[in-house]
Amino acid sequence: MAVQIKGIMPGSVAEMYNIKSGDILTHINGEEINDMLDLQFYQANRNLKISLTDENGEQKVINVVGKDEYTPLGFEFDTYLIDKHHYCKNKCMFCFIDQLPKGMRPSLYFKDDDERLSFLFGNYITLTNLTQKEYDRIKKVRISPINISVHTTNPELRVEMMKNPHAAEIMDKMRGFAEADIKMNCQIVLCKGVNDGKELERTIKDLQGLYPHVQSVSIVPIGITRYREGLVKAEIFDKEGFREVIELVENATKDFYEKHGTRLVYLSDEFYLNAKMPIPEEDYYEGFPQIENGVGMVRTFIDNFLADMDYHETINEAVAVDLATGESFYPVLCHMVDMAMEKYGDKLKIYVHKIKNNFFGGNVTVTGLLTGIDFSEQLAGNLKTDRLCLCKDVLSSNADVFLDDMTVPELEERLNTKIEFFTNDGYDLLSGIMKEV
Repeated sequence: MAVQIKGIMPGSVAEMYNIKSGDILTHINGEEINDMLDLQFYQANRNLKISLTDENGEQKVINVVGKDEYTPLGFEFDTYLIDKHHYCKNKCMFCFIDQLPKGMRPSLYFKDDDERLSFLFGNYITLTNLTQKEYDRIKKVRISPINISVHTTNPELRVEMMKNPHAAEIMDKMRGFAEADIKMNCQIVLCKGVNDGKELERTIKDLQGLYPHVQSVSIVPIGITRYREGLVKAEIFDKEGFREVIELVENATKDFYEKHGTRLVYLSDEFYLNAKMPIPEEDYYEGFPQIENGVGMVRTFIDNFLADMDYHETINEAVAVDLATGESFYPVLCHMVDMAMEKYGDKLKIYVHKIKNNFFGGNVTVTGLLTGIDFSEQLAGNLKTDRLCLCKDVLSSNADVFLDDMTVPELEERLNTKIEFFTNDGYDLLSGIMKEV
């Protein structure tokens, strides 16, 4: 495959060597360039032999000598990956995208299963949609770590859960990565009565057997919306069910921890919140390797909130603000707010509102999946102040828009108030409320 260069960055190595926009890039040091992963890997060398075809069809070779290691060449392409995203062909019983209502923006329905995005952005992939060539490339160019959606190591059960015959190959592929010294982070979406219980014990044991190449495993509960028409029946855990999973994982990792000094397997915050059990202390998370998967976010929020309280002995001016959050985090936020108001007295007034996720259904309780319509309907007429603070997680990553496409200005107009956004961090929230940032 050859890729066309659409632009040259000013001052770049490519400009210095007179490579032109419109040139076709075919090889670097004899290696075929198919996408951004190839380009990033093969352009890292100091000395490069770049094979190109110009717009007239003439082939040329550019020898780059003494380039700073890892300095990019400065090519621009139509898309960041150069290639198209790899689409997921699975029909997983727990897929959240399959549970979205019709009529939302098209980008929300795209299911990626792309090893390039796993390496570049931390996305999780199933390995079921990889060609043999792509699998071999991961080992050749040493894409590490790679993030893998495992769910179960039972081959027959994994095929049943994902509706893809290649799902059965999971352990063989992961052993191949381990032999190539590829590090792996894994996740398990836990479905009640399917891959829990004895099946979860088996999966944990199998992944422990790949340590240290498997360097972390997160377990998250299935998210179930009210839009499951035509999908396989799925159940949610109740409080006792969450507690049973916590106990199982603690027992399954106890001996491993004593032997290796790591738990390896971590439960997401939702298990503790829904079990009405205390969030583990910081040392449980061993550096928070899976925090982007919701493992330890609550602990870091609590600790950072308390640290900021210790830093601020007093408040410079009186503060009054409304906060709104999802059902699962509501008790935690209320507890932290009560502590702050007790410390700062009448100078601090914080009103916390619990928002039920009517858009996706009552089984979805996390803050990051709340929509503009739910904020609008449940906060209208109930705000106590002229300031409303929300977590940035409720917004699209690249625009000031909620999941239901309501914009921030539109919600502000509906509520007749200005909205401030803060990161999912206790320090950022408390300092922002007190206007110290």
